[in-house]
Amino acid sequence: MCACERTKNVAAAGTAGTEGTEEKSCCGCVKHKYRDKDSKEYKCLVSRLRRIEGQVRGVCKMVEDDRYCVDILTQVSAIQSALNAFNKELLAQHIKSCVVDDIRAGHDEVVDELVATLQKVMK
Repeated sequence: MCACERTKNVAAAGTAGTEGTEEKSCCGCVKHKYRDKDSKEYKCLVSRLRRIEGQVRGVCKMVEDDRYCVDILTQVSAIQSALNAFNKELLAQHIKSCVVDDIRAGHDEVVDELVATLQKVMK
């Protein structure tokens, strides 16, 4: 992290799921959101990623073992579906917390950022 890092508390009173979160930015170039590591939402996201990681390792082993291509492609398709589900969950959490908080704080440019993000995710 850069020396010019500054921290702002973005937890809006009454906003579900955002209590105790912080967002850090460095010269406006990078944003970091710090989630409550004990929250259900955080644990769900990490659990999904760990399952996906296991699936990827399984596909790697299938390739190393010269398994049938169609079986490998089927597993890759399942990984893509799992990543899409992860993206949907993370995007929903982002909109409900970060986007709502920024709009309430008068930072309407977050809508443009959201639109650009949706365009990247929905290619």
